[in-house]
Parts: sequence; structure tokens; C-alpha cells
Amino acid sequence: MENEIHQGSCLCQQVSYQVEGKFENFFLCHCGHCKKDTGSAHGANLFSATAKLTWLQGQDKVKTFTLKDTRHVRSFCQDCGSGLPNLQFDDALLVVPAGSLDTQIAMEPNGHIFCRSKAQWQEGLDKVEEFESFPQ
Repeated sequence: MENEIHQGSCLCQQVSYQVEGKFENFFLCHCGHCKKDTGSAHGANLFSATAKLTWLQGQDKVKTFTLKDTRHVRSFCQDCGSGLPNLQFDDALLVVPAGSLDTQIAMEPNGHIFCRSKAQWQEGLDKVEEFESFPQ
């Protein structure tokens, strides 16, 4: 089977990366930490124990924050704040924010996790009106 190659970057385009290999899991995390990280209803992260991360440019702009007394780790661009990949658990697990990818992935999320922390306003979002761009 052919190895997958994915490209990603931050919003300001100063940091870019490549992931070579397969993602084993894709979870939408509703924990309080991920909601704070994203400012949204959940984090969307891809996980791989085998894929290889290569920084193509701007690695010096990548900052990593570990929340004290937790396993919560977040890497981001120091200039624009975009979430970026990081290695966790003694570099045994690659975590990639799905929204930071520039290439498409065929994988769908495996599931929602930490649902007891779901935002109350998230219920019924599939019924909210959709717009192609900012509404007039």
C-alpha cells in the first residue's frame, strides 16, 4: 500500500510541514481544554503512532504549550496562533490539528470524545441555516 503524504501550514503561511504515513485515529474532542484551545465547540485532531513529521519551513516559529498537571499539549505558530502538529508521549504519538492540513484526507472522524463537556449551544447545529459566505 502506498504511503500517504499530507501537507499543512499555519494561517500566516510562515510555518509549513509534511506528514508521511497514515493516521490511525481522528477524534473530535469536546473537553474543556480543546474548547479553550480552539475557541469553538471541539478540537479536531488526527493521531498517528507511525507517521513522520517534517517541518518544511518556520520550525523556529512553532511554540508548544503544556497545561500544568495535565497531558494536554498544544503547538501553534507564535505569529498567527494557528494550531500545529506536535509529538506527545515521549515522541511516540503524532497529533495533527485537522484544520491545519492543506491537503484533503479521506478519513472521517472515528468519533466524539469527552462528550460530557459538550457545549450546550452545540445541540441541533445540523438544523441551523447554512450560508455559502458571510450573510448579507
